Amino acid sequence: MSAELFYVREGVINEYALNFVVPVPAHIDSLAFTWQSLGRPLPYSVSLDVNNPKALPAPRLNMSVSGHVPTAPETWSVLLPCSGDVAAEVDVVLRVNVTLSKDNVKALTFRRRKICLKADRTVTRAGAAPGAAGGGGGGGGAGASLGAAAPGTDPEQTAVPLPTASVFYIAVGCACLLIAVLVTGLTVYYTRSRKLRRQGDMLQESRLGSSSSSAQGHATFLAEPGLLAAPVNNWTAASSCKSGSYASFRRLPDRLDRLPAYTSCSSAYTPLDEHAPHSRSPDHHEDLQQRIAALTIQRCRVRLRSVVLEGTFGRVYRGSYADEEGVEQEVLVKTVTDHASQVQISLLLQEGMAMYGVSHKNVMSILGVSIEDHTAPFLLYPLRNHQNLKRFLQKCKLCPKGIAHSLTTQEVVDMALQITTGMQYLHRKRLLHRDLSARNCVVDDKLRVQITDNALARDLFPADYQCLGDNENRPVKWLAIESLSHKTFTTASDVWSFGVLLWELTTLAQQPYVEIDPFEMEVYLRDGYRLAQPVNCPDELFAVMAYCWAMSSEERPTFHQLNACLQEFYTQLTRYV
Repeated sequence: MSAELFYVREGVINEYALNFVVPVPAHIDSLAFTWQSLGRPLPYSVSLDVNNPKALPAPRLNMSVSGHVPTAPETWSVLLPCSGDVAAEVDVVLRVNVTLSKDNVKALTFRRRKICLKADRTVTRAGAAPGAAGGGGGGGGAGASLGAAAPGTDPEQTAVPLPTASVFYIAVGCACLLIAVLVTGLTVYYTRSRKLRRQGDMLQESRLGSSSSSAQGHATFLAEPGLLAAPVNNWTAASSCKSGSYASFRRLPDRLDRLPAYTSCSSAYTPLDEHAPHSRSPDHHEDLQQRIAALTIQRCRVRLRSVVLEGTFGRVYRGSYADEEGVEQEVLVKTVTDHASQVQISLLLQEGMAMYGVSHKNVMSILGVSIEDHTAPFLLYPLRNHQNLKRFLQKCKLCPKGIAHSLTTQEVVDMALQITTGMQYLHRKRLLHRDLSARNCVVDDKLRVQITDNALARDLFPADYQCLGDNENRPVKWLAIESLSHKTFTTASDVWSFGVLLWELTTLAQQPYVEIDPFEMEVYLRDGYRLAQPVNCPDELFAVMAYCWAMSSEERPTFHQLNACLQEFYTQLTRYV
């Protein structure tokens, strides 16, 4: 079948394609590749290896084995002529080494499995001289093609009719070839639709399924070595999770920690991120009013000191609150400006009250609410030298005098453990977060992390939210595939978001999928692409992220399993400190 398979596009390597062994049918004897350097010409070298020289004696290129990758698209071929002496499946390995800089050589390995059939040759009669001259012609021979006479020889003296057995073998060979083509086509369809449902086993395999079975390839190289992106789907690197409970996330038999799945319209959970109040039921309005009444405090007891974060209509202040006995405590105050709409005020109250009644060291619960006529509402939270986790991570890498605080792997894992502990608590309380991210966490100077609600997050971090034409700003690049497709939210979708949050921790709050258009995210994820392994991120830690991004929600670990895995990895780290 004819198709195109991109191995490198825009500088990003398709590891799925490189790990897949593409079958080459017997009737195809050449492979075509197209490549181009997007800057200066890059030096390259090419080598070819086969495991059965008797069946495939002389594979060759139609270009030099070394030279420079051109700056314009250029197509070159690998010729795979079978000898016809034996029938075999020959493994062909094509290695292309591209030198990006003096110390940076990128190696690409392409694998093919060439099907070679044994040739049926015509049989000459005894006494017919091979290559006999006659009539001024010559150069024929006993190896002449089927049904063709050697030049200069009497046709009646040259070849005998093919025996019945040969016809039978030819028919069987054609049938086998047809079956191979059909099987290849079915394999393409099967791997395309099911490759990511098997991600639970991918980290233990070195070969991954691909979405094509083409005998052609296309590669694009960037001129600057620093711009060559890491493999998007580097699952093999994550497979080195060797010891302890973090070696595998296979489902536990009892599955007690997995709560039932609920969609965004379910009332069994109290979701933290829902629509404006006009979509709520009367019971929900009554429940929200009861919560506000239980937490109402007097405005005169609140003092605002300094602005911590500010958006278009939302503000976060550092302030103080004095209780009835006059004892003051530091608080964080979320409120809106005077020009905020009624919808924005209602959204602040709904999302801020979602943490009502929770009490956990890794979850920031609401302390009080102040609502007075003709003034913006105040939401109060306890403050203990906290700062927004995303802003903290950005400060770590953007300090003008160098890195202000370089996070070690041990510190990253410890913060991740605190988040999984907090999420376990929320799920036990039948609460879905639906917007778990670094922007919705706070951290103090001792790296103690707390999960917060997402009130005002859309306004304070507008670049993290996009509208996909449905008049709703959503954290598109943190959402699980089912949340993007069907707006379905479960404990497993929170796990997906945790994987992105863990990626944020290791990259110091880089923007995920920065090069992908929000409208293309769903297709991008369905095609199997995920975030690349961050620089200096251990394979064991990236393996945790990879499992969080399994296509099937059933294949993702629970927060209980994530906690056990990270705890084991943390113990391994502390042994070497």
